[in-house]
Amino acid sequence: MNQTKPRVALFITCLGDQFFPQVGECAVEILRRLGVDVAFDPAQTCCGQPAFNTGYRNEACEVAARNLELFGDVDYVVAPSGSCTTMVRSFYPELFAGDAARLAQVERLRGRFYEFSEFLVNVLNVEDVGARFPHRVAYHDSCHLLRELGIESEPRKLLRAVHDLELVEMSDYRLCCGFGGTFSVKFPEVSVAMGEDKARAAVESGAEYLVANDSGCLMHLAGVIHRERLPLKTLHLAEVLAGEGPK
Repeated sequence: MNQTKPRVALFITCLGDQFFPQVGECAVEILRRLGVDVAFDPAQTCCGQPAFNTGYRNEACEVAARNLELFGDVDYVVAPSGSCTTMVRSFYPELFAGDAARLAQVERLRGRFYEFSEFLVNVLNVEDVGARFPHRVAYHDSCHLLRELGIESEPRKLLRAVHDLELVEMSDYRLCCGFGGTFSVKFPEVSVAMGEDKARAAVESGAEYLVANDSGCLMHLAGVIHRERLPLKTLHLAEVLAGEGPK
């Protein structure tokens, strides 16, 4: 890792801000442990994906433009979410396709915008963050992280380096959990059925914990697990790496 501390802005997701603040806190703890200078700008809001996915392009542009202005003076922006990272890196160019000035800002931002596990492994070149978690864990690949960003090995490298953790793979581990943001609202029956399949696959793997990098997937799966009374708990990768668990 560079001797000069990289300046990193944490991009906290809407779900993280409202429901899972501990995920952001754990991400900051890990980054600072690794010598990163982390800042958080409370003026940030949403990445714009909910509006974008439901056809409200003008509203999505307003939110996205705000982010382009906020994150201009840091080395990196890190998000504990494949979904938000995908929005910035893959869909901001589409959102501002007709605006040359904004597109230039997008190019500057998307080259510095990283998902949390990707940043640790590929930028900081770190796999072992000094965590210990003596449990059997299955990892769920969220769709945006896997399919849009191609991030599959990085979270697993980090999990395998956690002391006393046993990583087990689910059958058909690449299958979607069924959340899909507004998909779960528009098609709840399909969404729930997919979530049930994923949760049961985790149980069948022998895992005690189901870990993912997106709080949306975890929220959806935690609901399924609760309703089905399955012997399984959910955690974000950042919580595992910080050595955190349910109190």
